[in-house]
Amino acid sequence: MMRQAGRYLPEYRQSRAKAGSFFDLCFTPEYATEVTLQPIRRFNFDAAINFSDILVIPYALGREVRFEVGEGPRLDPLDTPEKARALSTQVDFVKLEPIYEALRRVRRELDPTTALIGFCGAPWTVATYMVAGQGTLDQAPARMMAYQHPDAFAASSTC
Repeated sequence: MMRQAGRYLPEYRQSRAKAGSFFDLCFTPEYATEVTLQPIRRFNFDAAINFSDILVIPYALGREVRFEVGEGPRLDPLDTPEKARALSTQVDFVKLEPIYEALRRVRRELDPTTALIGFCGAPWTVATYMVAGQGTLDQAPARMMAYQHPDAFAASSTC
């Protein structure tokens, strides 16, 4: 997928270094626009993939999301039924406004014949991060939560 491959471009690494943190790269419209357009400029693809991250959704639901250097994203796990039920069911769209602004900027800068593909995570994938507090190879914490506490799991995944 070019969204991932774009991360290996030297111009991406420069933008990433300027941004400071990964979330600053996602939530600063200038940077997100730039890294979305870099692969298009270099390879002239027929579609751009919006640069973002699946964890912007837990953030917009009020969860703290941090990126540990060399380890990846971390959240406080929703690993009990009580924690899962306490999850906000309302997305704070104000927190997502920088993402929307980046989309508007990319669309303005893209050639009209170049498609713009949105980026999101499937509900199951986002839930696996939220339940475990990090990515896992087998999604066992989320599978166990869904099996042992289906009502709490369902309530927290209907946002």
